[in-house]
Amino acid sequence: MLTAGGALGFGALLAACGGDNSAAGSGPGKEGWIFKDDRGKTVKTDKTPKNLVAYVSTAAALHDYGVECTGVFGPTKPVGGKPNPQAGTMDVGRLTNVGEAWGEFSVERYAALKPDLLISNMVPPPGLWFVPDESSKKDESSKKIEALASTVGIGGAHVSLLEPLKRYAELAEALGADIEAKQVTDAKARFDKAETTLHTAATAAKAKGGIKVLAMTGDAQQMYVAVPDSYCDLHYFKDLGIEFVEGKKSDKWGFWEFLSWENADKYHADVIMIDNRSSALPVPELARKPTWTRLPGVKAAQTIPWAMEERYSYAGFAPVLEQLAAALEKSKKLTA
Repeated sequence: MLTAGGALGFGALLAACGGDNSAAGSGPGKEGWIFKDDRGKTVKTDKTPKNLVAYVSTAAALHDYGVECTGVFGPTKPVGGKPNPQAGTMDVGRLTNVGEAWGEFSVERYAALKPDLLISNMVPPPGLWFVPDESSKKDESSKKIEALASTVGIGGAHVSLLEPLKRYAELAEALGADIEAKQVTDAKARFDKAETTLHTAATAAKAKGGIKVLAMTGDAQQMYVAVPDSYCDLHYFKDLGIEFVEGKKSDKWGFWEFLSWENADKYHADVIMIDNRSSALPVPELARKPTWTRLPGVKAAQTIPWAMEERYSYAGFAPVLEQLAAALEKSKKLTA
């Protein structure tokens, strides 16, 4: 989101929140609906919230469990003529978007939806991604938003991917999802199989002499190399045995190393994961950068999309694991 929210947008993306999740909540009871989020905040309502408004990838994750939102915020427009990858399998045309871009959250449209609950990722904690907070110039908006409905925040960085996957499953169940439904159990089974496949591919990559992977995004001025431990997906992939290029922390949140395009060849990787969001510099524009085209992984066509804001569901991440495993299996060692 550097073009929309400055370095904050990229640097803060997917920041984690710890806290005790032992009282995650089990939906409605005698005392109404209760859920403890990753801020350590226990949300209580008289009944199970039905009118849900959520960040787009959050809404997409809940959709995979059969829980539907009436409104979203965040990018939903097509990317390269295809459905926005952050929207998963949702039909975004039927949803009201209260803010497509960073800083465009419309309190008026949000209020008109008569929300029962607002849900977003933590970016960074305790802030809710894409939602105005007290530290922003729109602090009055923040107060109005908080007054309209309760909020839930789920963390996702500096931890393994398995943590937010578990938390969104818990949230969906609390909101009424049947986690034993066939579509849910099938998605979990596919994820488990993909996990085994990826671990096997990572082991084979080491036998080839070590296939090094670099995750990145970019804008017109700079290339940004990810610090793997800061991102829950990359963190998890490392746990499965994948060897990453380790970017050095350039921002205060520790998510990126900033490189000018003149220095984009600082690191040489065998496989490059390219941010697939609408806010990132698309591949055709990357190709206009001379240093980009000289990277070994680019020259060898060993690049894959990086679903940097994939929805936190097993249905969402199973294909991600499969794609990365396939890339490792067919890639060759290019660097010393």
